[in-house]
Amino acid sequence: MFGNIELFRLSQAVATHASSRLSLISQNVAHADTPGYRGKDIGSFSSLVSEVGPQTDMRRSRAGHFASGSGVGTVRIDESAAVSPNGNSVSVEKELLKAAEVHQQHDRALAVYKSAMTILRTSIGRR
Repeated sequence: MFGNIELFRLSQAVATHASSRLSLISQNVAHADTPGYRGKDIGSFSSLVSEVGPQTDMRRSRAGHFASGSGVGTVRIDESAAVSPNGNSVSVEKELLKAAEVHQQHDRALAVYKSAMTILRTSIGRR
C-alpha cells in the first residue's frame, strides 16, 4: 500500500544512492595506498534522475517488466583527481569530505521518510 506513494519511493531511491556512493567511498579509502588504484565514484542523485527522465508514461509493476538498471547510477573512475607517482588517484581528505556530504544526503532522505510516516500516522488517527 505505501510502496506506491511517490514520496516514499523517492526517499528510498535517495537513501539507496547514498548507500551505494558511501560503499564506493569506503573502497577508495581502503585502497588509498594501493599502487595503480584509481578512485571511483557515482554521479549525483540529480544527474541520475535527469538520465532516467520523468516516468509519467509507463510504470514498472515487476522488476523484470522493463529493462532497468540498478537505480544507483553508473560507477565511473574519477579522471579529474591528481595521480600520485605510484599511479594512485585517491585523496583520503577528499574522500572524507565526500563521505560527510553523502551522510547528509542519507540523513535527509531518512528525515523525509520519517516525516511522511508521521503525516500518514496522524491522518489515520495514530501517533
